[in-house]
Amino acid sequence: MRRPKLVDTLRDYSWPLFRADALAGISVALVALPLCIAIAIASGSTPFVGLVTAIVGGLIISATSGSRVQIGGPTGAFIVVVYGVIQAHGMDGLIVATIMAGLILIVAGFLRAGRLIALVPEAVIDGFTIGIAGIIAVSQLKDALGYPDGRVPADTLPKLEWLWDARDSVGLAAVGVTVATIAAILLLRRWRPRWPVLVIAVGAASLAVMAFHLPVDTVGSRFGALPTGLPLPHWPEVTGAMLIELLPSALTIAFLAGVESLLSAIVADRMFDGHHRPSAELLAQGYANVVTPMFGGLPVTGAIARTATNVRAGGRTPVAGMVHAIVILAVVMAAGGLAGALALPALAAVLLVTAWNMAEPDKWRAHLALPWDELLLLILTLVLTIFADLTIAIGVGVALGLFLRWWKGAVAKRWTPRDN
Repeated sequence: MRRPKLVDTLRDYSWPLFRADALAGISVALVALPLCIAIAIASGSTPFVGLVTAIVGGLIISATSGSRVQIGGPTGAFIVVVYGVIQAHGMDGLIVATIMAGLILIVAGFLRAGRLIALVPEAVIDGFTIGIAGIIAVSQLKDALGYPDGRVPADTLPKLEWLWDARDSVGLAAVGVTVATIAAILLLRRWRPRWPVLVIAVGAASLAVMAFHLPVDTVGSRFGALPTGLPLPHWPEVTGAMLIELLPSALTIAFLAGVESLLSAIVADRMFDGHHRPSAELLAQGYANVVTPMFGGLPVTGAIARTATNVRAGGRTPVAGMVHAIVILAVVMAAGGLAGALALPALAAVLLVTAWNMAEPDKWRAHLALPWDELLLLILTLVLTIFADLTIAIGVGVALGLFLRWWKGAVAKRWTPRDN
């Protein structure tokens, strides 16, 4: 079934539901604000682009999603591929690749391909996720350690070599801000988990930088003042050669958006006994990734952590996600200038914590206890993700995983999305 969940939930919508959704949407917006800015910067773009992605993409996904509680926006999984596309083809290239990915997702949704996630081996997903987490962590070392602004290689090994060669440029003030922000995030999450932890930690660190005049880069010093409204739609020039060259990146973006959104919907279902519609979910991702880049946004998908935050905060219909997007828009219009004071090491700390959570270290012992073939598949996918290419990692991992499954006569057991 391809009907959005919003249509069903509005039939018996009530004031108590709206109140719960509104409070949840505000809570998620406070979590998303610093995270979207940090993801955009790590992707080689500007902070405002991350906010535009959360506003436009988040609103479209919530309005058309096959899940009642899905929260859409930019996620860490896209950082690697987006950074590479921007470095090679600029923002226009990213816009074209993302629109192509959106069209691929729309076709997949109409073909009911959402249920095919059951065929992606769990070990591939785990290895790919840990690999992405490692890449994100490495990408944040430059700002976390206070290196001066400069062009950093896109690939992991050259990036590590660049960081090592420039080790004499480490800024102690930036390191102190990074460590303090990480400590604040971890402590607040333990002591006050219902508070907007990321906003408090990043805000306090940025205030300290201003108060003590620390020699630390901020959003404003590197990117200038943020706009206070949405940009007009923009359509880049497209050539046949560009489409062919960007097709691998578009396929990677489509795969990431499809898989992450469906996994997010599955996680949410388990949290409140819901039932998402895979085909409608893929269509929602497709619509969002066609429209959002026209406003200059990044690729968008369902965000697992923000969706889980929405459920825990009491959100039960797509209205919560729409409120989340509207709140971010209101903040941009009313107080977007304040974002210029955010300290870049504090934002790097947010993504370092995000990378650690993505890697799920609590599951590493269970990973090591996997059968030899599944462990080999996990490690191979992880290594290819970090040191080769995302497209290669996905293709090799899925192909080898399906071969091993056929060879063992196994049947997918973990993911069983229903198209209801």
